[in-house]
Amino acid sequence: MRIATLTSGGDCPGLNAVIRGIVRTAAEYGSTVVGFEDGWQGLLEDRRVQLYDDDFIDRILSRGGTILGTGRLHPDDFKAGIEQIKANLEDAGIDCLIPIGGEGTLKGAKFLADNGIPVVGVPKTIDNDVNGTDYTFGFDTAVAVATDAIDRLHTTAESHDRVMIVEVMGRHVGWIALHAGMASGAHDILIPEHPFDIEEVCKKMARRFQLGEKYGIIVVAEGALPKEGTLEIADREVDQFGHEKFQDISGLIAKEIENRLDTEVRSTVLGHIQRGGTPTAFDRVLATRFAVNATKACLRGDFNKVVALKGQEIELIDFEEAVGTLKEVPDYRYATAQNLFG
Repeated sequence: MRIATLTSGGDCPGLNAVIRGIVRTAAEYGSTVVGFEDGWQGLLEDRRVQLYDDDFIDRILSRGGTILGTGRLHPDDFKAGIEQIKANLEDAGIDCLIPIGGEGTLKGAKFLADNGIPVVGVPKTIDNDVNGTDYTFGFDTAVAVATDAIDRLHTTAESHDRVMIVEVMGRHVGWIALHAGMASGAHDILIPEHPFDIEEVCKKMARRFQLGEKYGIIVVAEGALPKEGTLEIADREVDQFGHEKFQDISGLIAKEIENRLDTEVRSTVLGHIQRGGTPTAFDRVLATRFAVNATKACLRGDFNKVVALKGQEIELIDFEEAVGTLKEVPDYRYATAQNLFG
């Protein structure tokens, strides 16, 4: 069998571990692997490279980013290119495609599957928002990076009697903010699933100062929004892919707290450092397990599925389960964190 793979969407720690796992597993069964460069764009333009089970592939396990490169392709261009994609895959002699990506990539994979192309999807995202899987690789690394940063900000906030606002990634869900905030002992966590009241946020910080504490840490997801009528924010612009362009929500909150409490406030945006660097051991293992199971699914002809972590086991789920809705932070999880606020 001849398998193809690609990485699409944002980069993520663990992508190379998946590529390595696919190549090495395929080689064990006498199969070969082709990689398409720069995501769907490379597939559409037939930019492919042969991947070999050699020393280079063996060494990419701990490397961040992706050796194949990644990118985004407008959905209209992607759908319009379906016949060219089919022709490119046929010309390369591909029997099955393993796309590695988040919800948008998996929607694209479903489109290919619906159009007769054998596909097995591998979910990745630091946001942990792909439905149907308990965790996606990249999330654990992002949380570890954010937690380390927040730990460091605790000491400088305490030294200067400041409130520190730490903005982490999370456009539509707050998993990184929730986990990193709980792990680092944050005094408030603001996530997209629960619009915040700036008055309540200020009250928590004021209470800390009244009880003798002289600093506070607030973790906010980039997509967090205030309750209607509690804090004025500008309308968000939308990019060419339909994604909202997020403004500096942490800076806005910092300015409001500073004005209301007459205390020094600083904001820190962690940004893309959460997506780069060496993946954690957990992410390397999960990415490798996804790769092995996706490759074996291809080899036995179990197409048009997505690998997923269910408890301790890797299972295959339908595309409909993976891309139907985003996996949001449930109310009970946020309620647990709220017990520790203030």
